[in-house]
Amino acid sequence: MLIISNGDVAKVLTMGAAIDCMDMAYRQLVSTDAVCRPKIDMQIPTSKPGKVYQWSSVEGGSTAGYFAIRMKSDIMFEQEYNGARTQEWYCIEPGTFCGLIFLTSSETGEPLALMNDGLAQLTRVGADAGIGVKYLAKENAEVIGMLGSGGMSTTCMEAFMYVRPGLKRLQVFSPTKANRDRFGAMVSDKYGIEVKICDSAEQIYRGADIVAALTDSAVSVLDGSLIEKGAHLVAPGNGGGIRDRTVLDKIDLYFRFGNATTPWGAGDFGIDDEYITYAARPDIDTGFVRKTKGHRGNRASFGPERTITYADFVNGTGRGRTSPDQTSYSERGNLQGAQFWALAGRIYELAKERGLGQQIPRDWLLQDIRD
Repeated sequence: MLIISNGDVAKVLTMGAAIDCMDMAYRQLVSTDAVCRPKIDMQIPTSKPGKVYQWSSVEGGSTAGYFAIRMKSDIMFEQEYNGARTQEWYCIEPGTFCGLIFLTSSETGEPLALMNDGLAQLTRVGADAGIGVKYLAKENAEVIGMLGSGGMSTTCMEAFMYVRPGLKRLQVFSPTKANRDRFGAMVSDKYGIEVKICDSAEQIYRGADIVAALTDSAVSVLDGSLIEKGAHLVAPGNGGGIRDRTVLDKIDLYFRFGNATTPWGAGDFGIDDEYITYAARPDIDTGFVRKTKGHRGNRASFGPERTITYADFVNGTGRGRTSPDQTSYSERGNLQGAQFWALAGRIYELAKERGLGQQIPRDWLLQDIRD
C-alpha cells in the first residue's frame, strides 16, 4: 500500500488528466457503471465560542476497479476579513489541515493508497469549472471576469486555458491588492494573455464571457445586475451567489452534471442536496452558520426547461446552448464521491509508474478476525 503526499501528487496530476478522469467518472454515472453518495457532515460544538468540530466524508466507486472515501477532520469557524465574512478551518492549529483519500480496489477489496487530498481537491474544483466552460461557454469566448485570486483561481484559470486556449483577457479583483497583483502577474507570465487588475469587483463584469466567483466568502458575492448577456457563470464554494434571485433570474441554461445515486430499492428516494449535515446539540448558538440540508442545492431553482445534465451530452439529445446571448451556469451537483475515486485511482497509477510514495505493508491494514 502507498502513502502518497501532496508533493507526489504535484509530480503526476495535470489539469488535462483531471478533466479526462472526471469526464469519464460522470459518464459512468450516466451508464450506471459508477456509484456515489452526497457529502455527509457531522458537527459537534467545541468548548471554544464560535468553533465547531466537523467530520466530513464522501464516497464513490466504479466497475473501473476503484473505490475511494475522502475524509476531513476540521475545526470550523467564520470571521470578518476586509469587509467580507469568510469561512475558515484548521486541524490542531491554524495553518495545518487533515484531509485524506483512502483508495481501495473494487475487484479485490485491497487497500491501495492513503493520500493527502489538498492538491486533488483544488484540481478537481478547477476541472469542474473547466468542464462547464467546455460544454456551455459560447464558442467565441475571449474574456474572463474573476472574483478571487487564491488556490481556486489558480486551478480554474488553468482549466479555462486548457479547454479554451483562445481566451485572450483576464479581469480580476480580490480584496487584498497584493494578492490580486501577484495572481495577475502569474497569469500574464504563464499564459501570455492580457490581464487587467481591477480596483473594484464591479469592473470584472464588463465584457466578460466567463464570470467566475472563486472566493471563500460565507455569503454571496456575485452581482446579478452586472452580469452581461451570454456570460457563462462558474461559482463553486459558499460565495458563489447563485442563491441570489438577481443572479438566478439571469440564467437561461443550468448545467447540473448530475445527482448522487439513488439508494437501491428506495424508489423515488433521491437526494440532490450538496451535503447533509448531522449536528450534536443543534439548539446551541455557536455563532457559526451551520450548513443544513438543502443549503447548496440549486436544482429546485430552475425548471426542467432550463436544466441540462451530463446525460444530455452522453446521449446526444442536442440540448445545450443555442444562442450566444444565453446566460449559462454550471455546477457539479452532489457528485464529489465520483470525483475522488477517479482522481485517486489515476494518481495511484501514475505514482506507481514513477516509483513515488511511501510503501507500508498491506498486512498492517488486514486482520484474521471476521468482523
